[in-house]
Amino acid sequence: MRAVLQRVSEATCRVDGEITGQIGLGFMILLGVEEQDTVLDVDWLAQKIVGMRVFGDENGLMNKALADVGGDILLISQFTLYAQTKKGNRPSFIKAARPDKAIPLYEYMINELAKLTGKKIETGIFGADMKISQVNDGPVTIIMDTRDKENH
Repeated sequence: MRAVLQRVSEATCRVDGEITGQIGLGFMILLGVEEQDTVLDVDWLAQKIVGMRVFGDENGLMNKALADVGGDILLISQFTLYAQTKKGNRPSFIKAARPDKAIPLYEYMINELAKLTGKKIETGIFGADMKISQVNDGPVTIIMDTRDKENH
């Protein structure tokens, strides 16, 4: 499972011109699900996301987590995070999970993040043509992959 966290001062997702998710300060997260991912990957990643200390403290240092600043989350499904680009110029997405596998894990992530933050998680629509607008804050962008986690 891969996530791209972007610290934003605001972010909005639109589908067919209608807003499906909108936040102020917080994380705009692109989430990619791989065929071999499980709920254990979601559990680990959700914990890491809410604990990530990338918001500024009174000294301007990145010492505060999402809860410390009252931040929100906009979570967007993004199968293209698993693009393979070694051959040719047309990416392959063979490693990305199919919807029957990806949707339940995406929904589980929404629920886990909501439990951990105590807040509603704003979202896009899985598989839709989404238009994302955001104001990157920093910019701060963190790429996380559950295949890179340490096993202790």
